[in-house]
Amino acid sequence: MISADAIRSLRGREELTHLRRGIEKESLRVTPGGTLAQTPHPPALGSALTHSHITTDFSEAQPELITGVHDSAAACIAELDDIHRFVYGYLRDELLWAASMPCALTADDQIPLGRYGKSHIGRMKTIYRRGLAYRYGRVMQTISGIHYNFSVPDTLWPAVARARRETLDDDTVNRVYFDLIRNFRRESWLLIYLFGASPAVCASFVRDRPHALERFDVTTFYLPNATSLRMGPLGYQSSAQSSLHVSYNSLADYSETMWRALTMPHPPFEAIGLRDEDGGYRQLGTALLQIENEFYSPIRPKRRTRSGEQPLAALNDRGVEYVEVRCLDLDPFLPAGIDEVVSRFLDVFLLACLLRESPPDNPEESLRIQANQRAVVDRGRDPNLLLDDGGGTVGCGAWATRILDDCAAVAKLIDEVSGDGQAGDAVDAQRQKVVRPDCTPSARVLESMRQAKVSYFRFALNQSTSHKAHYCEGSLSEGRQAFFDQLSRKSMAEQARREAGERETFDEYFARARRGYERDPVPDARLA
Repeated sequence: MISADAIRSLRGREELTHLRRGIEKESLRVTPGGTLAQTPHPPALGSALTHSHITTDFSEAQPELITGVHDSAAACIAELDDIHRFVYGYLRDELLWAASMPCALTADDQIPLGRYGKSHIGRMKTIYRRGLAYRYGRVMQTISGIHYNFSVPDTLWPAVARARRETLDDDTVNRVYFDLIRNFRRESWLLIYLFGASPAVCASFVRDRPHALERFDVTTFYLPNATSLRMGPLGYQSSAQSSLHVSYNSLADYSETMWRALTMPHPPFEAIGLRDEDGGYRQLGTALLQIENEFYSPIRPKRRTRSGEQPLAALNDRGVEYVEVRCLDLDPFLPAGIDEVVSRFLDVFLLACLLRESPPDNPEESLRIQANQRAVVDRGRDPNLLLDDGGGTVGCGAWATRILDDCAAVAKLIDEVSGDGQAGDAVDAQRQKVVRPDCTPSARVLESMRQAKVSYFRFALNQSTSHKAHYCEGSLSEGRQAFFDQLSRKSMAEQARREAGERETFDEYFARARRGYERDPVPDARLA
């Protein structure tokens, strides 16, 4: 529970209405028939290497749309809508897949890796993805989601320190963000319940893979009370990392455990080899992690990097700047996959995690967190589901209510300043899902499939077609169209400049970039 002192310290602070957020939204480009597009990233969308708002994730057919940082949920979602509208203007007959779990897939080698041009850094980015393919298979990498970036305005930190009965010092921000992260990990199961929207998968996704799913129809597998199969063993997970306990007790502890994962050889990945028989690179390295972004975590501490700087080095040098939430499915009922209500609730939830006391973590708690997440992934809407909150077993609904009560107190602080009641409304919308599990996106997906008597594939394709129609109904303003077109042209020119400026050989560049992992964490941050 958030203390009364914390509430009093933040009451009336105008900065509460200027929390900072940004969104990164992945999806797949598919044909009108729902198969993965084999076409290159459209040139009119600019360079996937250098564009600030439009890039690709693992696959060439996996656009990632990136907003700037905004101090209102409305502005953030509005920009995400603009980017969608711009992208759809150049997709011709292709669609953006509306769901997190992928479309009908054929052979693994038919999933094209992201391509970033001839520059050394562009080639390194493709090698990183080739390494992921060798390590985990390409199918897993086609899963898409939403990453939500959150930070507190600088002017709010003195009040946050007072709320926590601390003196503001050079390490306050780091301590507070790591407290937030530990609380988030304990309670992120609630976000999986509230926003999970992948209770089913196409049969092609589990082809030749062991699973305990039930058959919905000839082409669909599911679990009756599942929420987000994306966040379970069949989803964006790594069995190789499952035994890795990354400590979030401090920046120093986090850096130490991450550093071990980046430098310790991992025998199965050593067996893949660094290079193939023709001398090409199969992966960036043979440690458990090639780079930091390979670590599959529902939340990460982040800091913007400088040219040639590694993420871990940036964190150690200048501290945590924001946190990145990574456990959100695309909501197939929302054209952008997320809306303002979800954004406002995430802000409230994260601020509550920041204000609440946060005991240190330990390996035993990590196992408990994993067990709770797995239970909610598979059986989250089971009314009899019990979780372990560290003090014993508790009903999923009872624990959710406790968390939402804290969120309501934070929402009230925000609404007292804004005067619009929108933060409280966002919390109330989530309470409704706890009282009525049939209101959750996962339940709505299955009900839509049953009502229409369609497979998961057909449901997702129908939603994708509907979303394209939504974005193609209206056009961008002349000014916004010109703005995005100019960004695309500039990004292509920047890629060409980099390719023309290479002086060392690629092997020399590769060796220099990787040497940082042998000494200090300082290689090129842009590999991801």
